[in-house]
Amino acid sequence: MTAQEIATLFEGEIVGDPNVEIRRVAKIEEAGAGDLTFFANPKYEKYIASTKATAILVSSGFDPSRLPASRLVFIKVPDPYIAFLQILKRITPMPDPFPKGIHATSLVPTSAKLGSGVSLGAHVVLGENVVVGSNTKIGPGCVLGDGSSVGEESVIYPNVSIYHGCQIGSRVILHAGVVVGSDGFGFAPKKDGTYEKIPQLGIVVIEDDVELGANCTIDRATIGQTLLKRGVKLDNMVHIAHNVVVGENTVIAAQSGISGSTKVGKNVVIAGQVGIVGHIEIGDRSVLMAQSGIPKSTEPGKAYFGTPAKEHLRALKIEAVIRSLPELAKDIEELKRSLEELRNRLSEPRP
Repeated sequence: MTAQEIATLFEGEIVGDPNVEIRRVAKIEEAGAGDLTFFANPKYEKYIASTKATAILVSSGFDPSRLPASRLVFIKVPDPYIAFLQILKRITPMPDPFPKGIHATSLVPTSAKLGSGVSLGAHVVLGENVVVGSNTKIGPGCVLGDGSSVGEESVIYPNVSIYHGCQIGSRVILHAGVVVGSDGFGFAPKKDGTYEKIPQLGIVVIEDDVELGANCTIDRATIGQTLLKRGVKLDNMVHIAHNVVVGENTVIAAQSGISGSTKVGKNVVIAGQVGIVGHIEIGDRSVLMAQSGIPKSTEPGKAYFGTPAKEHLRALKIEAVIRSLPELAKDIEELKRSLEELRNRLSEPRP
């Protein structure tokens, strides 16, 4: 593609030669001749002068004239990062690891209903009355339990298990090792110290345009549904417990866990290794920062940090005080000594 063709795609503006040819895309610090890169994070501005890229995507408000003279071609677009991702898909198409058609070793009962263009890899096992939508691709070793369903144009990577009755929407991506619909963690303590298993009779519902990273586990509900709403994105190794509801377009980073019956709002950002207790509500647009422990409900639009989590700014102030404790302790000891000396002087008999 030429720089001008790229600019036209995003209604952008060219500063430099519009006819230069772009062959590849690359990070700004690694790019070479013929490469397109991008600048969106201020931390990377230092690389603009030294990058060997041919062209660079920058924001519409970026002023190249404030930089030293450069051979770089600047393509000014509203969002350089999103533009870069879209060009990446055009120039470097994703390989398709799924074979066409249904592999001879797949087990498909006569009660299963498959849409047109479905792909089943080796040793896929479908239960009774399973429904798979058109153009959905299911990788080797996957198991779909009785009565489960997957919508259209979904992609299920190898060794995914979808338990009985669970419902997966359209354009859903489940990466390798995902388990949907395993039993929720429900055990009632008995007087003799043992536990009675609580039947897990509900299902999991995953709506359209959801993506789950490798080895995520989504527990089925005790009664009713565990629900991931449209557009939810989970990183690797995220655990969602029974009867949890995760709102639209919420993103959750790796190794986070949400306990039973908690309701997470829409457009929430949950960073890595966050732990959330059960039976609370996480407000819309909340931000839960990495390694935080969330013991109670959060307010919409606020950021939280720490264990137990507090509003971010308050948590930072507390952290600042904690870091200065050695100095504060030393000051207190000096004040105590000074006070003791003053008391001693005051207690001395006057002449």
